[in-house]
Amino acid sequence: MADSFRLTLAQWNPTMGDLDGNADLARRAWRTGREAGANLVALPEMFITGYNTQDLVMKPAFHTAAIAAIESLARDCADGPALAIGGPALQDGVLYNAYYILQEGRVATRVFKHHLPNETVFDEKRIYAAGAVTGPYAVDGLRIGSPICEDSWYEDVAETLAETGAQILLVPNGSPYYRQKLSNRHQIMVARVIETGLPLIYLNLVGGQDDQVFDGGSFALNPGGALALQMPLMQEATAHLDLIRGEDGWRITPSDLAPVPDAMEQDYHAMVLSLRDYLRKTGFRKVLLGLSGGIDSALVACVAVDALGAGNVRCVMLPSEYTSQASLDDAETLARTLGCRYDTVPIAEGRQAITRTLAPLFEGTAPDITEENIQSRLRGLLLMAMSNKFAEMLLTTGNKSEVAVGYATIYGDMAGGYNPLKDMYKTRVFDTCRWRNTAHRDWMMGPAGAVIPQRIIDRPPSAELAPDQRDEDSLPAYPVLDGILEILVDQDGSIADCVAAGFDRADASRVEHLLYISEYKRFQSAPGTRLSKRAFWLDRRYPIANRWRDKG
Repeated sequence: MADSFRLTLAQWNPTMGDLDGNADLARRAWRTGREAGANLVALPEMFITGYNTQDLVMKPAFHTAAIAAIESLARDCADGPALAIGGPALQDGVLYNAYYILQEGRVATRVFKHHLPNETVFDEKRIYAAGAVTGPYAVDGLRIGSPICEDSWYEDVAETLAETGAQILLVPNGSPYYRQKLSNRHQIMVARVIETGLPLIYLNLVGGQDDQVFDGGSFALNPGGALALQMPLMQEATAHLDLIRGEDGWRITPSDLAPVPDAMEQDYHAMVLSLRDYLRKTGFRKVLLGLSGGIDSALVACVAVDALGAGNVRCVMLPSEYTSQASLDDAETLARTLGCRYDTVPIAEGRQAITRTLAPLFEGTAPDITEENIQSRLRGLLLMAMSNKFAEMLLTTGNKSEVAVGYATIYGDMAGGYNPLKDMYKTRVFDTCRWRNTAHRDWMMGPAGAVIPQRIIDRPPSAELAPDQRDEDSLPAYPVLDGILEILVDQDGSIADCVAAGFDRADASRVEHLLYISEYKRFQSAPGTRLSKRAFWLDRRYPIANRWRDKG
């Protein structure tokens, strides 16, 4: 047996359902590894299909085609290194999440996932059968164990592999981002290394898929837990990793350690990546958004320009008689600074026409939130018309605080195809705007510098649907609102927990009530970038009709 082994890691970005395209990526990765003298080229979990497939993979025509694509890969990649790739597998008519090892023109080994995640965005127990825990496979004499993603979060699979002769662990993953996820992965994988005494390579997907962002960040650990490789976050990358066998067994030759950005930058990069991939993978090239002169739409405009380039972003101001001159000036300044197209479409005349149309029905009633919402819905109508006419996806701009308590107009400012801010609380929106004004990275397509006018950050937030309106006329101050929501939503806490944290009971009860009665709005809202473990959609599934309230 040789004393050296080269492993090519392809931290690449598949597209959901594009079996031919993903197979072509795999061939390209294999050729890259062959040119580098690799013994094995590895791709992440479920790479052939894209991940997270949800119920799509249960469709017989789909998983049959995916398996056929892998078998074709095996034939095409016969003359060179082995190829490891994730995909669905059938055995005795039962569907598994599998990791395929392709060698010498055939499927040499299939590893079946044993621990099936059934929490947060994952529902794998209803899709796959749990595979048996088996021993390692061999590539050029090296015995490799591959716990698939969730299997590495438990002791039993890695320990069984070590006991049955594995010399290294290669862990293929489809692990989506949430804040501080990388440090959590490091901690768990260090535990596996210490328990088994084996080197471990953690290979993750990268790219956006609906609300989920696979953040890459693949890494390698030597026995004892020393970091031997850190691949970049949120970016496609390829690494050629050398392993050497010595007196103490196999060790990974230390390689590049990519810098790990702070949580603010990771969140922002996740929004940029998810928006860019959502458009690319759904067939859109351009976006538009309503630019109000407020902070939320300002941040979405920045994300859009950084993701797509200014030439692919249209900003539209739709002023009413309540729109302040400051909003008009700030919105135009922002759009000009970013370099994107800026259109102005006044809504006063259209609103008057709608008011006249409804006057016979509304006679004898006092103006209220109905008239305010007509403005928002008229803006949504006009923006969607432009979206249809120009084939530009409409972005919606509500932050998590507003989405949580329903401080948004359904079929109005909630209209749109994607919402980058959906999982970002208002207080963090402010912080992120300040960060973007001082930070610029090479993955941003927008300009450097203070692109968001300081007045947008400093002004009190307002929907500007009525005279002298302020958000805090209708809601608790955002630091209070966000603090309560973090307890009720992110921590799944109670009213008593809010009170114990120093919040007023009446405020907490009111926020909880708004949270529950707004479920129907969220059910119909656009998808958006997942930044936490409690994002609104698959992470938190509540009934729409619900009279329960916390009386504690």
